[in-house]
Amino acid sequence: MPLSKMRVVVVNDHAHVNGGSAKVAIDSAKGFARRGYRVDFFSAVGPVDPGLTEAGVKVTLLDQPDVASTTSLARFGAQWLWNAAATRGLANLLAACDPAHTIVHVHGWAKALSPSIGQALKGAGLPVVFTLHDYSLACPNGGFYDYGAAGNCDYKPMSSGCVAHNCDSRGYRRKLMRVGRHALMRYASGLYDTARHLISISRLQREAISPYMPKNVVFYDVGNPIDVTDMGPKGDHAPGGFVFVGRLSAEKGPRYFAQAARLAGVSPVFVGDGPLRGALEAEFPEATFLGWRGPTEVRETLRAARALVFPSVWYEGQPLTVYESLGLSTPVIVSDLCAGREAVVDGETGFWFKSSDAQSLAAAISRLTDDVIARNMAQASYARYWADPLTLDRHLDSIAAIYEKARAACRAQSVDLQTAPNLP
Repeated sequence: MPLSKMRVVVVNDHAHVNGGSAKVAIDSAKGFARRGYRVDFFSAVGPVDPGLTEAGVKVTLLDQPDVASTTSLARFGAQWLWNAAATRGLANLLAACDPAHTIVHVHGWAKALSPSIGQALKGAGLPVVFTLHDYSLACPNGGFYDYGAAGNCDYKPMSSGCVAHNCDSRGYRRKLMRVGRHALMRYASGLYDTARHLISISRLQREAISPYMPKNVVFYDVGNPIDVTDMGPKGDHAPGGFVFVGRLSAEKGPRYFAQAARLAGVSPVFVGDGPLRGALEAEFPEATFLGWRGPTEVRETLRAARALVFPSVWYEGQPLTVYESLGLSTPVIVSDLCAGREAVVDGETGFWFKSSDAQSLAAAISRLTDDVIARNMAQASYARYWADPLTLDRHLDSIAAIYEKARAACRAQSVDLQTAPNLP
């Protein structure tokens, strides 16, 4: 089929880059448009990334808030549970699509669009693909993470133990709202029913979520594209320091890094911000806190670093910073719990350490204070990454193949329904 006849409808909470999932959704939309596909981008929260319109992507923006930008939590609560405007808007968009030539790709719905979009997806009868940037299809809080215990949650989602336990960072009332919304998603919205073609971005993610998905779900493993430039190996320049990049919140493990750095006798550097920053600055005055930086400055910081430290204490999906660091010839020290470990060859391109264990992390940091080890790992990191880079073109090729499989399955299902005998 000529690509000009193919239509891709990308669905995502945000129309601008505010994190890894939005970046992937936007970059892939632009990439497919440049390949000749007709691409629509349906979103709740602006502003619109100018690159979308420049690439010829048609954007439908509801111009709604999310939890961070709302001026009324009470009004936003109704939107968060069931976004009626999103249902109507998406249904109208999909009704104008040719079923034979259209596929819907859902990236994010849990921040603003709500489970209600499932009603529009199911009603349209079009082939649908989901990318699993989090665990919202299985877990009420989207992460299999217990914020109170600062560790992964062992309860079966929506079991009596799950419902009774407060795992939410903002209190049990918010947990109950999450349970209610998850019930709407699971049993009333149709969203769960349309989630039959799922793109997992790491093996760990698929292993974590698959027990809670229907048996007829088809999983596809496709890593997200990594936006990193080949700058060549670092060579013999003196390795820099140890750097954390990301949100300063409990699930990201920044305090374990600060503790471990103190034990190892090095000064940690934090790029990012978040609710723990004030407490960390008070407890660890020897640390450097740079706040959020633009993409260019982050890459420069990673390139100059001795190692990226990634101490996340939840599963994560596919931490992009880990791959960016390796591509910049900087080794990574990574928690053995999160999916970032899949990118790191322990002892060659970095080290794994025992999750939530500052002593184990300190031991890994101490080993990389050796300049010879640091240089060898920098060379290996570069060589390993660029032998098989996660480029946007490679990503688009894989996604396009999945689109065809999902479309073929949808056609086969339609034929089965049409030829089924009429029962009394």
